[in-house]
Amino acid sequence: MFTYTSIQQYHIDLLNGSVTCTDTVQHFLAAIASRSNLNAYTQVFATEALEKAKALDQSRKDGKPLGKLHGVVISIKDVISYKDHAVSAGSKILQNFSAIYNATAVERLLAEDAIIIGVTNCDEFAMGSTNENSAYGKVLNALDETRVPGGSSGGAAVSVQAGLCMVSLGSDTGGSVRQPADFCGVVGLKPSYGRVSRYGLIAYASSFDQIGIFGQNVPDVAQVLEVIAGADEYDSTATEETVPAAASVTTEAGKPLRIAYFREALESPALDPEIRENILGLIEKLKADGHTVSPVDFEYLDYIVPAYYVLTTAEASSNLSRFDGVKYGFRADVDKKADLIEFYKASRSDGFGWEVKRRIMLGTFVLSAGYYDAYFTKAQQVRQLLVNKTNMVFNQFDALILPTAPSTAFKIGEKMEDPIAMYLADIFTVFSNLTGIPGISIPLFWHSNGMPYGLQIMTNRFCELSLLQLSHQWMQRYRFAGQHEKP
Repeated sequence: MFTYTSIQQYHIDLLNGSVTCTDTVQHFLAAIASRSNLNAYTQVFATEALEKAKALDQSRKDGKPLGKLHGVVISIKDVISYKDHAVSAGSKILQNFSAIYNATAVERLLAEDAIIIGVTNCDEFAMGSTNENSAYGKVLNALDETRVPGGSSGGAAVSVQAGLCMVSLGSDTGGSVRQPADFCGVVGLKPSYGRVSRYGLIAYASSFDQIGIFGQNVPDVAQVLEVIAGADEYDSTATEETVPAAASVTTEAGKPLRIAYFREALESPALDPEIRENILGLIEKLKADGHTVSPVDFEYLDYIVPAYYVLTTAEASSNLSRFDGVKYGFRADVDKKADLIEFYKASRSDGFGWEVKRRIMLGTFVLSAGYYDAYFTKAQQVRQLLVNKTNMVFNQFDALILPTAPSTAFKIGEKMEDPIAMYLADIFTVFSNLTGIPGISIPLFWHSNGMPYGLQIMTNRFCELSLLQLSHQWMQRYRFAGQHEKP
């Protein structure tokens, strides 16, 4: 029986002949079929994946070298373009639309012999924290099907959580990789802004969006990052910075670390008391192991969520104006005598879901002539203050730790009637998107309610190597330390 542990072990098994790519794909296709009720996938490429697997098996027999992701079974979020495959961003307005080119990240996966097995469900246009805002219906948390998996990359998180693929690509605009990773008990990385090309990623808020990675362990995530990261002629924001080598991630750090945490975050009344106590307990373990862990005053905690939603909705209002029913996607059936404005209104009203329409309207409002300075300009000033604060923190510290989310996965429908409560659930994740720094959620804890939750770790911009190294070490040393794996 096929059992997956890591990409490295999988490649060893392929080379010694104890498993084949075909066997592996068949295993994951059977797993996807058996857990179809989770609604993690919107498309599964069964025939295509099997054909690719057979070709890779033959290439090994022919003695050809293995690509870095040879035979690795990967899912991609429904906001990432895969040529000649449907991409809809979880929205009716893009129904029946197929990508006409590959996203750079997808192109690089395929170049290293990855097998893309399917497309995962997500909140519409990546707007949401629960994966309940999708034209394809909600995704269920595989550990407790009465609870949400987080969002917006909920399907991607569940595809890894439930063993429906090896690794998955999501996108993170304000926590959409790290928060579902936290709720599902897997690893979720948001790289630095610019580390991974956004070419082929359907835009929500262009100065925030970043393709991220889900995995069962840190080395797997690092290996995928090594492949998809780097400069890209199609994205001027993609950095020329050296891409971290995956092999370096398991190297032991030779010195104690200087670690910061925001005092106000751990004292926040929104934070679950049990999460607070376990993170404080981890801080004591880190100190006992020789690390310096110090609180840092963070006077901007109450401003980060408002600033984030002002700026992202403003960018969304602009980005989503291209979906008008004229060029592609959904087109409303209106009276032929209707003028163009009526046609636009009908197509966009019927094609977009309520959460997307709410954010478009909010973004249009904050960009309007009478309110631009009061909201948009002020939010940009807050963003600059946060960047300045970040620079100060990383002048003195190697890493910053925070909770990933204020609570464990909540019940389906629990927050749908209160958008403000939903938005405030992003209180600990939006900071790294506002400042462009990398962040990761690693699953270290189990709550007494039976659900997992993680620790969020951040480092300075383009310091993914040190972030992944310490994350791997902490996963080895502190995961479930003193706890049962599941209460």
